[in-house]
Amino acid sequence: MPDVLHYRQDVFVLSPRTKIMNKIKGKIASVKSSENISIVEIEANGYKFSALIIGTNANTSYLDNGNDVFVLFKETEVSIAKNRTGLISLNNCLDVILKKISKGDVLTRLELDFAGFIIVSIITTRSAERLNLCVGDNLEALIKSNEITLMEG
Repeated sequence: MPDVLHYRQDVFVLSPRTKIMNKIKGKIASVKSSENISIVEIEANGYKFSALIIGTNANTSYLDNGNDVFVLFKETEVSIAKNRTGLISLNNCLDVILKKISKGDVLTRLELDFAGFIIVSIITTRSAERLNLCVGDNLEALIKSNEITLMEG
């Protein structure tokens, strides 16, 4: 078990050094706004992320094409799909490879390789077992656009 994640009463407890946000540097590719809400596309690691943001480039200074930003999302907001077929309404479906599994009685922490960058997902152990996850599995990491936050880069 990594030193930043340990067991206490059958659950994971995050220590002060634990990273709870995934953070990927990218560049704004497009912004489409209506009233005070925007859909922002960000190019990062050869992938185009989609983020639903409250604000527009008129009232949020960094929301312009070409600006550097960080794409942020919580580890608990990353769902996992294995052998998915069919369409889905999520825009952020990342092809990943499972690199590490840290199982607890209630929660499981997954380290996922996304184009050479590690993304972390925390899912229930019940879900991890149902998916029969193994290191080396090709999976999809799924993140809703409204769960992504942008930070000026």
